[in-house]
Amino acid sequence: MTTMLPTVNPESRSLADVLPDCLESLTTAGGNLPAAGHAIVVLVDGLGAANLRGAAAHARFLAPRLGPRTTTTSAFPSTTAAGIATLTTGALPGRHGLVSYKVRDLAGDRIVNQLSGWDDAMVPETWQRLPTVFEQARAQGITTTVIGQERYRGSGFTRAVLRGAEYRAGRTMADRLEAARAVASSSSGPTLSYVYVPELDQTAHEYGWESGRWAALLEELDGDLKRWSDRLPSTAGVLVTADHGVIDVPHHQHVLFDHEPALVAGVRHVGGEPRCLHLYLDADAGADDREALAAAWMQHEGTRAWIATREQAIDHGWFGPVDDEVLPRIGDVIVAARKRIAYYDSRPSDQSARGMIGQHGSLTDDERRIPLITLGRYER
Repeated sequence: MTTMLPTVNPESRSLADVLPDCLESLTTAGGNLPAAGHAIVVLVDGLGAANLRGAAAHARFLAPRLGPRTTTTSAFPSTTAAGIATLTTGALPGRHGLVSYKVRDLAGDRIVNQLSGWDDAMVPETWQRLPTVFEQARAQGITTTVIGQERYRGSGFTRAVLRGAEYRAGRTMADRLEAARAVASSSSGPTLSYVYVPELDQTAHEYGWESGRWAALLEELDGDLKRWSDRLPSTAGVLVTADHGVIDVPHHQHVLFDHEPALVAGVRHVGGEPRCLHLYLDADAGADDREALAAAWMQHEGTRAWIATREQAIDHGWFGPVDDEVLPRIGDVIVAARKRIAYYDSRPSDQSARGMIGQHGSLTDDERRIPLITLGRYER
């Protein structure tokens, strides 16, 4: 089967380089960032470059700083589990193992949610397979701090991707930024801090990124960042980035793919998310089975989605280098939307996810291009 699939160069610079570059700026000279005494990464969940440009009137501090040199590319799929794990390990999903929002746990013959589905059979410290940049920094005597909402403090996802850092909580966006400033201001040695801002993504899912509620939150964050950056120590460098962008998908653009029997023939599990499905066949399925399912999807959906077998996705670099242990977590067939649509399975009794407006996960520029805005010591 011949398809026109996008190729992702795993050697190109991306979200995977952000924290390693910060660590290098704290320990050596002559890297991709100027030398600094304190490094702070602010990750605004869901703030894609296209979203920031589209709402520039509500971001008078951030938007003028967005340009070719201050953007980068997220991981694929363009979703929080894969993106934040890529940021904090400095590796692509084929190595750290968080290859989508929902993936197959082969040993348990089940689908697991990599944000909230952790249990005794899915141990965070081993499911996410790599040391974090925080662990590497701490081994070099650098103070490492993660600042997020209290409810995430002890979560399985936090244990998987943020280990090696002290966790501090802040209720508001301004509270979290202030906690990062306090770390830098009170530490005599080098510090590496990460601030997580989930509010914009949560609001986009519920109301859409083109809503007034989302714009108001961006305006609030923009003002918080301006005031905060003015008060930072002169030795602090800041990178403001995201894990993915967001596309608003109206309800009438939902595709109920199970209504076409050929698209679910032989499918044992459905993983991924509405803009990037991972379809899993039986564990003993071979390349011919994957080709047959992909061909059925190409016939029905080839004009509005990229459809790839597992082998094709890996060959085109979508997940970066893929370790053997990670291989069965990747769908036998991947369906990545390229039009403004979302794919849903109408068979499960819980259809609450269909209430989401803001969506992400696929390979489009609107979902994968993200800001990498420099402030303080790092400002270009």
